Amino acid sequence: MDPKAFLDAHKDERMKQLFEFLRFPSVSAKSDHTKDVLACADWLCAHLNTIGIESKVMPTGGHPVIFGSRISSPDKLTVLYYGHYDVQPQEPLELWTSGPFEPVIKDGYIMARGATDDKGQLWTHVKALEAYLSSGKELPVNIKVIIEGEEESGAENLANFVKENAEMLKADIIVISDSAQYGRGLPAVTYGLRGVTFIEAKVTGPDRDLHSGSFGGSVANPINVLARMIGALHDENDRVTVDGFYDDVMEISDWEREQFGKLPFDETEYLAKTGAKSLHGEKEYSVLERIWCRPTLDINGITGGYQGEGGKTIIPSWASCKITCRLVPHQKESDVADKLEAYLKKLCPETVHLEIIKHGGAAAVVVPTDGPWLEAAGRAIKTGFGIDPVFTKEGGSIPVVGTFKEVLGVDTLLLGWGQSDDNAHSPNERFAVDDFERGCYTALALIDELAKVKA
Repeated sequence: MDPKAFLDAHKDERMKQLFEFLRFPSVSAKSDHTKDVLACADWLCAHLNTIGIESKVMPTGGHPVIFGSRISSPDKLTVLYYGHYDVQPQEPLELWTSGPFEPVIKDGYIMARGATDDKGQLWTHVKALEAYLSSGKELPVNIKVIIEGEEESGAENLANFVKENAEMLKADIIVISDSAQYGRGLPAVTYGLRGVTFIEAKVTGPDRDLHSGSFGGSVANPINVLARMIGALHDENDRVTVDGFYDDVMEISDWEREQFGKLPFDETEYLAKTGAKSLHGEKEYSVLERIWCRPTLDINGITGGYQGEGGKTIIPSWASCKITCRLVPHQKESDVADKLEAYLKKLCPETVHLEIIKHGGAAAVVVPTDGPWLEAAGRAIKTGFGIDPVFTKEGGSIPVVGTFKEVLGVDTLLLGWGQSDDNAHSPNERFAVDDFERGCYTALALIDELAKVKA
């Protein structure tokens, strides 16, 4: 049977199997679900073996990784598929209209935790591979599969796993479907992600809280000092003032501006989604350019002093803040963290002590837009969705993509079938049945399109 005909004939079966996959409460962040996470890994590994992908559950420092492969010829291109079988916590339960681990189809949507993030999207590739293997035809590419169980709880162990198993994971291209289309009827190829670096800054003044009447005006107030330092991190045009912050920034290309200009984008609708009073950012850049192509520095939290009920007249002993910088290609997370530390020390007066804690980060990633990978993905999406995709970037970070690039030296195709309003990480997570089905046919077409790149 032809692979496409196999997909046509097994629609009900793959939905039934997806429901079985979704019923596992594989919440990686909660220790009381550890057995469920392991059971889900075992079930998925067994299914991959059943459809013809030789797979095994491999230990890490936390929840295990599933690795599978089907290698038929060293002359074929090798595709590495990545996904995750763990899910976000289900709370608050009272906001779900149906059980988070009791999948149903309602108003054209698959409703369940993990429906779109990432079990449903991962399943499109599993079923496309099954369609090929069940047809009696040999896959035109070699395939490898790595599916982790900690993506929703920090993925702390995956980077080490990749480094320790680099030879086993060696591939020509990586495919991930764990994101969204640009909008309804507008499938997207995501060709870039911003990176991130994260630090904490703590300012300490007196060795204890002091009476503000007895000592106010005679010693520095750490909150006042930190507030002035934070205020000095941006200028009046919202540009970051850290020395050398923009030295390595990759500028926006004319091609990118042309692509962004083709996208339907309504600033009023975008603003309404935020609940903010007005938009804000670097003056000379559009909203899409700001969130996709420009680096940022944001204070994520600030604390210090008394915050309980009523007043307390003190000079607090200390104040601290958490800072993240979103990075663009060519910026290095460690370098930006070092520059930020140096600048904060420059701003900090001698009347207080400054402590900087660095928490690492992830590099920005960009897939070359003039190579064969995006063209192959575009053709596959045209087959599955009936329309050419748009090309977008994401303002967020997927650390594993940077790890794959750094350790394996391989680019990643980010192909999302979901929608931005699928309630990922929220109650009533959902995935449109139509998008799931189109994802299956696109994943099938992608196998053939990638095979042409090697040819």
